[in-house]
Formats: sequence, C-alpha cells, structure tokens
Amino acid sequence: MAASGQVPGESPGADSDRGSSPQTLASLEAGTSATVAEIRVPAEHRGRLLEMGLLVGTPIQLIRFAPLGDPIEIKVRGYNLTLRKHEAEQILVRRMC
Repeated sequence: MAASGQVPGESPGADSDRGSSPQTLASLEAGTSATVAEIRVPAEHRGRLLEMGLLVGTPIQLIRFAPLGDPIEIKVRGYNLTLRKHEAEQILVRRMC
C-alpha cells in the first residue's frame, strides 16, 4: 500500500527527481532563472500571456522588481516582459539548477 501522499507506483524519492518544487514567479530573487510550471491566471487574462510566449515549459529569467515591488520585469523568449505583481503571483515556476 502506498504511503500517505504518495502516488501508487512512484518511489518515495520521486519528487526529488522532478527538480525543485514550484513557487510563484513573484517569490524569485532578481537574476534567477526558472521554467514556467503552471499558469493560474484567470482565463480572460491568460490568452494575453500565451500570445506573448509565456507558456508552460518556457524558460524565463526574473530581471528586476520596480522600486515599490510592482511591476516585475522578466526575460522570456529573448525579450523583456513586464507583469503586474498579482499576475506573477499566479504563475508557478521551477528554479533551474
């Protein structure tokens, strides 16, 4: 029988094989590179992000925060993109090693 929280058929250390656990884009430090893991932005705003190339699996780099923490500038697909902090808090990423 599988241990509590473990998916049947997975080894106990399977989570460590997937890399770091997802965290919000807004929680990264400036200069950190990551890969988009999940986009939780509401559907009415998600299309805009997808059109700009922010897709699950896309590598990004957090460039900087504005002086008061909002907006946040990231580099995605060779260009800089600015997101509001509340949007960045709904985008989950995995840090690159």
